[in-house]
Amino acid sequence: MMTKINYSGYRFPPEIIQLAIWLYVRFTLSFRDVENLLAERGILVSYETVRRWVNHFGPKISADLRKRAEAAYNLASRRGLSQDRWALGLPLACRGCRG
Repeated sequence: MMTKINYSGYRFPPEIIQLAIWLYVRFTLSFRDVENLLAERGILVSYETVRRWVNHFGPKISADLRKRAEAAYNLASRRGLSQDRWALGLPLACRGCRG
């Protein structure tokens, strides 16, 4: 079971925090670049806040994504679907496959 990430106690809603982290990780931007992109959308947040969010929530989100990818892989293998699965741009290990 995936644990829900607790965003309580933060000034910004979870959607903003997740957007900032996604921008930083997906496009390999600097913290200041993320700050500028959010400012263009009317969200005033410092680059230091983005850094704190990435350091605090990044590992939790990553672990959650890995669990979801593994659950999807297990479901596919039980249904006999293709064993070629990719998650986060990396191939997942094929359990029971030779090679």
